[in-house]
Amino acid sequence: MKKKEKSRNVPTQIKNQELVEKRRRQIIDAAVRLFVEKGFHKTTTRQIASAAKMPIGSMYEYVASKEDILYLVCDAIHAEVERGVIEAMARATKVKNVLAGAIREYFLVCDRMSDHILLIYQETQSLPRQWRKKVLENEVRITGIFITLIKVLISSGDLAHLDDSAVEVAAHNITVLGHMWTFRRWFFGRKYGIDDYIRLQTDFILGIYKMKEKK
Repeated sequence: MKKKEKSRNVPTQIKNQELVEKRRRQIIDAAVRLFVEKGFHKTTTRQIASAAKMPIGSMYEYVASKEDILYLVCDAIHAEVERGVIEAMARATKVKNVLAGAIREYFLVCDRMSDHILLIYQETQSLPRQWRKKVLENEVRITGIFITLIKVLISSGDLAHLDDSAVEVAAHNITVLGHMWTFRRWFFGRKYGIDDYIRLQTDFILGIYKMKEKK
């Protein structure tokens, strides 16, 4: 589902969809900075409106609540992560070991967006059930990119055979280990740089799933 289609699920009083997307982009950009800096609960809608350079009454024409803004922020972060993962996959196809290349590129995306990913982990529980469900669906969709890649590598003979359950677990392992750099960086950052972390985790993942190198 495209980002614009999802954002239409959030109620608005404005009929012009292009204007809605433009104004919501202003709100999202302002809110993500405040949420990262202050946290969701300590950020007020008045602060968001001020940072977005909008009267608070006007802002409420585009969103109904602070929870709507949080959902739009999470949706925008996932869209950026997903775009980064897809671009990473395209670059990874040019290296000898495609899965190792994909893991590296994905972990670099997680490093670049670590504050934003941490925000999703910390604040998803603040969302109403309908928005929380959609945020979790976004997470699963990103993991699905790795499921597809692993199945392609199995079909081509570059990866030893795994049944569907093992493929699913392998894909979730990769996505969660990328996220772990975000929420355990307080520890890993004292001992490793991102390149060290990628090397260690890649060796761990490939050791489990016994990659076959291309000749």
